[in-house]
Amino acid sequence: MTSGHQMDFQRARNATQRKARESAILDAAAELLAEMSVSDISLRELSRRVGLSKTNVVRYFETREAIFFELLNRAFGEWLDELPAELPPASPAGPASPASVVDAWARSVGRRSLLCELWSSLGIELERNISAEAVRSFKLVHQERQLRLAELVRERIPALTASAAQELVALSIVLTAGLWPFANPSPSVVEACKDPALAHSRVDFTDRLSRALLVTVTGLLSVSRSHTG
Repeated sequence: MTSGHQMDFQRARNATQRKARESAILDAAAELLAEMSVSDISLRELSRRVGLSKTNVVRYFETREAIFFELLNRAFGEWLDELPAELPPASPAGPASPASVVDAWARSVGRRSLLCELWSSLGIELERNISAEAVRSFKLVHQERQLRLAELVRERIPALTASAAQELVALSIVLTAGLWPFANPSPSVVEACKDPALAHSRVDFTDRLSRALLVTVTGLLSVSRSHTG
């Protein structure tokens, strides 16, 4: 950023200005994530990109991990704002098929690499070097986003109980986090997998996630029916 931006940061005196500064830091983090993995982004690199010293950045976010926590929740919220238009409609004439819902779901999240990258880094990297209070704040917002996603799914698959829909959402995050790195391997792995003998090891993220979600929702529906039967 230019020195003018740096001066703007220094002059922030109210909540609106502070929010704008925080948003600029998150935007810089998102830009870096388009270029490299979470593990390669240091607080120093992030500070340089946004045009601030590390000391100034930590006035807004206590650690590098806290920045990515906030960015994850922002990306999750933005996805949820757009997702209803990408899912089969919740029609009074009849529910959508589970297969059509999870396929649209998988295709939608697969187009959001930033969200998938952050989910895949959550357990192994981001939940380190951060205070309990910051984790608590992140998880409360993240939980609210998960409940919102569960409601979107239940509107289209009403046979799911509320608890089953919430379990489906929680498992979807684990599936996304697990599949994303394998579907986006290093250049050496891509080169190795050109060998026809290794064709089976290539992971198509959308197709694999769609199938995993379908297996999961089918099982949850079966359990729900057995409990009500």
